[in-house]
Amino acid sequence: MALSDLKAMARNEEGIATALGILKQKFGERFQAGQAIREQHGHTTTYLPNQAPDGVVFAESTADVQDVVRVCAEHRVPVIAFGTGTSLEGHVNAPAGGISVDTSRMDKVVSVNADDLDCTVEAGVTREALNTYLRDTGLFFPIDPGANASLGGMAATRASGTNAVRYGTMRENVLALRAVMADGSEVVTSHRARKSSAGYDLTRLLVGSEGTLGIITEVTLKLQGIPQAISGGVCPFPSVEAACQAVIATIQMGISVARIELVNALQMRAMKIYSKLDYPESPCLFLEFHGSDAGVAEQAENFGEIAAEYGGGPFLWTTVAEERAKLWRARHDAYWASQTLRPGARALSTDACVPISRLAECIAETEADIERLGLIAPIVGHVGDGNFHTLVLMDPNDPTDIGRAEEFVKRLAERAISMDGTSTGEHGIGQGKMGLMEREHGHGVAVMRAIKQALDPQNILNPGKMLPAAD
Repeated sequence: MALSDLKAMARNEEGIATALGILKQKFGERFQAGQAIREQHGHTTTYLPNQAPDGVVFAESTADVQDVVRVCAEHRVPVIAFGTGTSLEGHVNAPAGGISVDTSRMDKVVSVNADDLDCTVEAGVTREALNTYLRDTGLFFPIDPGANASLGGMAATRASGTNAVRYGTMRENVLALRAVMADGSEVVTSHRARKSSAGYDLTRLLVGSEGTLGIITEVTLKLQGIPQAISGGVCPFPSVEAACQAVIATIQMGISVARIELVNALQMRAMKIYSKLDYPESPCLFLEFHGSDAGVAEQAENFGEIAAEYGGGPFLWTTVAEERAKLWRARHDAYWASQTLRPGARALSTDACVPISRLAECIAETEADIERLGLIAPIVGHVGDGNFHTLVLMDPNDPTDIGRAEEFVKRLAERAISMDGTSTGEHGIGQGKMGLMEREHGHGVAVMRAIKQALDPQNILNPGKMLPAAD
């Protein structure tokens, strides 16, 4: 979607004014309508314009969320769920105004069932907070999108991250949800059993729905045991193609990688400067292996042999926690490192995902596009599952610069779709990629609209997101 397409939707001024008065009276200081706090609850992470809500309610329970939704439903006012605000495609904007429901105070770990390897948390618990809570149990929650996002938001956007190649995405790791629907009713989508054939899979209907079908208030998650040993390291390659071929061979050989991340030469240059890394300025793979002491050593050695077959190496690996932490901090700081390549620019972060057999081709064509358009846009990727990210650095006040960036994003998405992939592996659709939905899903979009109409007939739940307006 072009920036010019992100227009405000029609506002229900009378309904909004009435709802603001009711919510102020009901929630007192937990209702805020100051300009600064409203803007903080609009989109703030990329160049997409901020469209602030008219008011913010800091919910502390599912009952609070129900109260807000019932008021908004009665007066036909939009209601937008907000976790930590780290989404990248305008998910939390309020194009028709309305109320933002901030779930950050819903931060309780409800239960941990260590024997069953699961837990239930309120939607505002962040992934880092959960893993801190779990530290003494010998368990951890593996999904790591980089940002310290809320688990409710991660479920709503179907997030994943660096270790999805081993542990999957939020889709595979959510057992059940508690959510508030558009009429204010509460639904529990499933229970803690690891499988069920009973009824429609409401859990996976809501996971990835971006707050357009219901507001998630509790999440039941799968947990994993903390590995006995972890090894990790960095391996340079002569080209992106060689690195991708090594990834394919590693997966096909059945080597159990926990993370396998690609950075291209431009991204490596930025990381060397920002994170003080001492590696060649060439495409590199960052890897991590989980298992026993002997197992992680064997896996690292086997990967080193594969890398050498494709001209890569040396693969320098370690089991020392502090050294591994430095490597992965550098990887997670890639966003900030990239901005040193064009100081003062604004970042447009986009992602795509293709079958890994097409990954090298897709990245090569993407790099050619970057050069043709004269962009500065480093690439990182969760290449074990074919997902990669490009961070386009641009001047948000230069329409020509914005136009080149938007052309690039559209071409990347269409390229991925043409390769039997997707326009987004983990960022989601939000506002930024709505224009690609029909290209990717065809008549499936009409089916999605029918689901939306059935569950939210007044279109009050996060309107203007995910589904483009019907012609």
